[in-house]
Amino acid sequence: MTDHRARGGLEILPVTGLGEFGPGSDVAAEITGAAPWLRDGDVLVVTSKIFSKSEGRMVDAPTDPEARDAFRRRLIDDETVRVVARRNRTLITANRNGLVQAAAGVDGSNVRTDQIALLPLDPDASAAGLREALRTGHGLDVAVIVTDTMGRAWRTGQTDVAIGAAGIAVSHAYDGVDDAYGNTLVVTDIAVADELAAAADLVKGKLDGVPVAVVRGFAPVDDGSRAADLVRDLDDDLFRLGVEEAIDQGRREALLTRRSVRSFIDEPVPADVMNAAFAEALTAPAPHHTHPIRFLWIRDLARRHRLLDAMALAWRTDLAADAKTPESIARRVARGAILYDAPEIVIPVLTGDGMHTYSDDRRNACENTMFTVAGGAAVAGLLVALSVRGVGSCWVGSTIFAADTVRTELDLPAHWQPLGAVAVGRPADDAGLRPAASTDGLVIEL
Repeated sequence: MTDHRARGGLEILPVTGLGEFGPGSDVAAEITGAAPWLRDGDVLVVTSKIFSKSEGRMVDAPTDPEARDAFRRRLIDDETVRVVARRNRTLITANRNGLVQAAAGVDGSNVRTDQIALLPLDPDASAAGLREALRTGHGLDVAVIVTDTMGRAWRTGQTDVAIGAAGIAVSHAYDGVDDAYGNTLVVTDIAVADELAAAADLVKGKLDGVPVAVVRGFAPVDDGSRAADLVRDLDDDLFRLGVEEAIDQGRREALLTRRSVRSFIDEPVPADVMNAAFAEALTAPAPHHTHPIRFLWIRDLARRHRLLDAMALAWRTDLAADAKTPESIARRVARGAILYDAPEIVIPVLTGDGMHTYSDDRRNACENTMFTVAGGAAVAGLLVALSVRGVGSCWVGSTIFAADTVRTELDLPAHWQPLGAVAVGRPADDAGLRPAASTDGLVIEL
């Protein structure tokens, strides 16, 4: 591990007098001509636009402001691999190299009004090529950093960062090192190349026509790393989406978070979480602007066990009447263990409040079905409202088959209809998103 500190101090020197670069420009010759004082061990910090110009990454563009803006947006689309965030007309994107910045690095500043600059295709290769040209053509052993300007999450303003590098260790990790107080550093990794890029920009500036600077006194060590090594993998990025994109993804995936969870950790679900889920579930559509659903949250453990014991007895009686064997009965009844073991159970019931009564059985049956469907919507809403909060659930239909027992044990009105039971708790394992179902044969277009 090489210490990144420059103990003797640093000099940051602007390279002035550079002319205009274009396709095929000999960048190494231009820089050494303007900076004959360049020497071994220096760090050469070069604005990416030099390589955009010399590597043919300048695009002819309309000069009319409206047409130029539309053309620039098409270029941004072409250069974008993934939109990370958007706010009105501003896009934060990732390009093919994984660089995350505004507008995919497509830039109309510091260029002719009839051109737009694209980032170099491979900034690390650009840095390596310049370093090799300086070594073989001019006998200089220097490190090269290619920079571009970016904003930072949580911070206003912009700074230059390294998007290409050669001949320098781009970061310095302190993981496992003890500080002066004996504390072991765990996640301290200094982005040295970015620090040098930002420091060099203090003498380059944006309006002074100074696209190159030299950092002296750093003594870089070539460990083979590249600026690409500073790009965090998407899967490891805690801020991989903007607010609107995260909300959009959450909306699209909310339903897929719901899975039947049958194994829970042994701790209660906080009351505020449960009540928030209840409140959202009760927004489910219901006939006649009514509120026909109640959620019975059985928090008294003794009462829960009395209910489940009575239901198990009733179930055994039904199964015995079906001539099931004792072994078969035991296996079936054991399936109800989840309702004993879950940290919380909820019994949704249909009260029928607001249900219309008709003069014929057909319409009365239809009315009951309509209210039952509304109850199912509320139950589904509860399962999703829990799952999006990281709370697992499993709907079990047993109370439907033991409605009289439920009403007796919980002292419910005779017309209340249990709609199953929901086992609730924090999942013991994270099963991820539920795959969407196949629609083959299940969706019929008429």
